Order: sequence, then structure tokens, then C-alpha cells
Amino acid sequence: MNKKRFLISLVLALSLMTAFILNESNAFALSKYGSSGSEVTQIQQKLQSLGYYSGRIDGIYGTNTKKAVTEFQKSCGLTPDGIAGTKTLSYLGLSSSSNNYGFTQSETDLLARTISAEARGEPYEGQVAVGAVILNRIEHPSFPNTMAGVIYQNGAFSCIDDGQINQPVSESSKRAAVDAMNGWDPSGGAIYYYNPVTATSKWIRSRPIMVTIGAHVFCS
Repeated sequence: MNKKRFLISLVLALSLMTAFILNESNAFALSKYGSSGSEVTQIQQKLQSLGYYSGRIDGIYGTNTKKAVTEFQKSCGLTPDGIAGTKTLSYLGLSSSSNNYGFTQSETDLLARTISAEARGEPYEGQVAVGAVILNRIEHPSFPNTMAGVIYQNGAFSCIDDGQINQPVSESSKRAAVDAMNGWDPSGGAIYYYNPVTATSKWIRSRPIMVTIGAHVFCS
């Protein structure tokens, strides 16, 4: 009798564990043409905020959603298959494993504040790209290895000197900070950017150009 109870308990425990694992792994499942549900709704909302999707937010992965996903994938250098798999979801900032790469909330807020001050009025991709440059600098041996160190490095960002960093932060900059931390890098790995209309440094103009987004040139 004890053996029977043990086996029943073991089966129940394994069932609960399996259910837990399936639930965790499917927190964000692969979405594609024909899918429907809350995940598709979130994908549509995110793509709409980025300017890729203009249809109804209906939670149905139809032709327009697939087209929007494909265009987003192209802009990020991903395989343009129109399927919102793990990597695409990560670039959209919807990955269930996303944790802002260990940055604290204060560091996230500082990045958003800097993006807002440096790229106010720029296209959304340009705002994300500015955030990506800051994160790229943290990883680069020529720059400080902390968020505050990079942003407050002497002469690095004009918004520190002119006080723009203390202005109200735009909602788009907050989203851009999170998207950059989640791995989206429209700058192509750049560690510098400048406005060619206002830049006076001959040195910065000599840097290899990676991409131009809005009014900013991003370079290595």
C-alpha cells in the first residue's frame, strides 16, 4: 500500500513539474501566420509603436502582421521569414528571458534620460541606436565599463554640459532604453554618432560610417 501511494505521489509530482516547465517555456511561444492570442496582440502593439504595423490590434497573426514582422526583421538584420520566433521576440523586447542584462532600474532610467536628451525628435530607431551606442561603449575597452561612467565621461555627451539631461523624459525614450538593453542595435555596433549639420570636429567626421538614421550618423 505504501508503495502504491509512493508511485501515485511520484506521478503527481512529475505531472506538476512538467506543467510548470511547459508553462515557463511557453511564456512566449513561437507566433506565425495563423496564430492568435495575447502574444500576437503584444507583437502587434509593439510593431505599431515602432511604426511597422498600422492595422487593427486584434490578436490575429494575419497577412499584415506577417508583413510587419518581416519588415522589422529586415531592419534588424534578422532572417526575414515573418515568424516571431525567440530572436525576433527578443529584438522586440518581448522575450520572457529578458532581464535588461542585469542593469538596475536607476541605470535604465539614466539611459532613458540620456536618449531623451540626445535624440529627442529623432525616429524611434534612432533613439534605440543612441542607447545602443552607450551600451556598446560599456563593452568597449576604450571606454568606462559602467553606465554612469560612459554617460558622465568628460565631454562624451553634450546633454550633460547643456543640462538637457535634466529635462522631462519622453515615453519613447523609456521604451528605446529597454529595447537597446534587450539587444536591438540599429547602429550596427557603432560607438560614436554625430549630427553632420552641427558637428565641427574633423576627427569625428573621419570615423568609418556604419549607418545614418534621422539626423545622426553612427560610426565606429
